[in-house]
Amino acid sequence: MKALALALAAWLIALPALAEVDIKDVTTPGGLTVWHVEEHSIPFTALELRFRGGTSLDAPGKRGAINLMTGLLEEGAAALDARAFAKARDGLAASFSYDVGDDTLTVSAKFLTENRDEALALLRSTLVEPSFNDAAIERVRRQVLSGIRSNEKDPSNIAGESFAKRIYGTHPYGSDDSGTVESVTALTRDDILAAFAATIARDRVFIGVVGDVTEAEVGPMLDTLLGDLPATGAPLPAKAEPAFDGKTTVIPFETPQSVAVFGQSGVPFDHPDYFAAYLLNVSLGGGGFESRLMEEVREKRGLTYGVYSYLAGKDGADVWQGSVQSANNRVAEAIAVIRDEWARMAESGVTAQELQDAKTYLTGAYPLRFDGNGPIANILVGMQIQGMPIDYIATRNDRVNAVTLDQINRVAREWLKPEMLSFTVVGQPEGL
Repeated sequence: MKALALALAAWLIALPALAEVDIKDVTTPGGLTVWHVEEHSIPFTALELRFRGGTSLDAPGKRGAINLMTGLLEEGAAALDARAFAKARDGLAASFSYDVGDDTLTVSAKFLTENRDEALALLRSTLVEPSFNDAAIERVRRQVLSGIRSNEKDPSNIAGESFAKRIYGTHPYGSDDSGTVESVTALTRDDILAAFAATIARDRVFIGVVGDVTEAEVGPMLDTLLGDLPATGAPLPAKAEPAFDGKTTVIPFETPQSVAVFGQSGVPFDHPDYFAAYLLNVSLGGGGFESRLMEEVREKRGLTYGVYSYLAGKDGADVWQGSVQSANNRVAEAIAVIRDEWARMAESGVTAQELQDAKTYLTGAYPLRFDGNGPIANILVGMQIQGMPIDYIATRNDRVNAVTLDQINRVAREWLKPEMLSFTVVGQPEGL
C-alpha cells in the first residue's frame, strides 16, 4: 500500500514546462511507431495505447459486444482470475484502465520503474490472452445491463441517443454503443472473442510513452508488449452522413425539466478553417460564462443553469453540437434564444474584443492540460490519431493567435447554418 501511495503521488507531479516537452518519434525494431517523452525526475512511466475503430466495429446484430469485451479485459488473463489479477496488479503498485468509445479503444497503464517488467508482462496478458471466462462474462454483463436500464430512465441520455439516431441513422454512431438489453443478453463468448479479434490489432494502434524510460528501452519494451498481437483487425466502418433538417423533435418523458440536444454540420480538424471555428465556438457557447449563449440564455433571462456548444469531431463525421436544460414551461423560449444567437453570429460574427478574449481563454488554458505523465501520454496519442505534426504542442497557441477578425467572421458566415440547426427535446415542453 505504501508503494501504491507513492505511485499515486507521482502521477500528480507535473512534467517540466510546456515548452520543454521534447517528443521523440521512435520506430521499434518490430515496426511500431511510438511518440516518447523521456523524463527521469521520478521513477514512474505512463503508457497510452489507443486502437482505432472502437465500438463502431461491432458486427451487425451484435451491438454492445465491443463494450462488453472491453469491460472484461481486466477480469482475468492467462492463469489468473479476476481476483488474482487485481491482487497481482495492486502488488506491483501499477494501474491499468480500459475504455472504449465510438472510434477508439484505449488502454492506459502507469507503473513504477522498479516494477516495469512485471507490470508490462501482466498488462500484456490482458492484450494477448484474456480469459473471458463465463463467470466474469455474466458478472460484467449484469453491470452493463444495469447501466442500460438506468440510461433508459435518464432524460439527458435519452436526448443524446435520440439525437444521434436522428442524425446518423443506421450508422453505428446512431445507436448506443452499450447495446440494448436484448442485444447484450444474447451475446455469447464467441461474440466476445470475435469483438476482441476485430479491435485489438497492430495495424490500428497508436502509442504514447512518457516517463522514466530511455529511447533505447522503448522499442524492445513495446515490441515485447504488442509483438504478438494480430497484424490486422476488422475493416473500419464507412463515413457517416449526418442529416440536419432544422426542425425540433419532441420525445415525451415525465420530468420537470426538458433536455434539448442540438446541432448542425461541423468543421473537420484538418480543415484550414478549424482554428477559426474553434475560436468562434468559444465565443458562441464554449467559453463558459463569457459565451453568448450563457449570457443570453442564462444571465439575461434565467432560462437555464447551463448551456454550451462544442465541435464534436469523430473519425466518420463532424458535428457542431450543444445542449441545454430548462423548465418545461421555459424550454421553448430557451430554444428560440439559441436559434436567434446562432443566426446573429452567422450574420454579424464576433467583435474584436470577443476574438481577443477567446484567444486568451484558449492559450491560457492549454498549458494546464500538461499536468503529469499520464495526461501527456494521452495527448501524444490524440495528436497521432488526428494527424497532428510532432511539433503541434509548441505551435498550437501560435495557430490560435494567427486567426484574424476577418477570417473568423468569414467562417461564421460560411459554416454556421441556423436554418439547419436541429433540436431533439426530451421532456414535457410547453409550446413545442
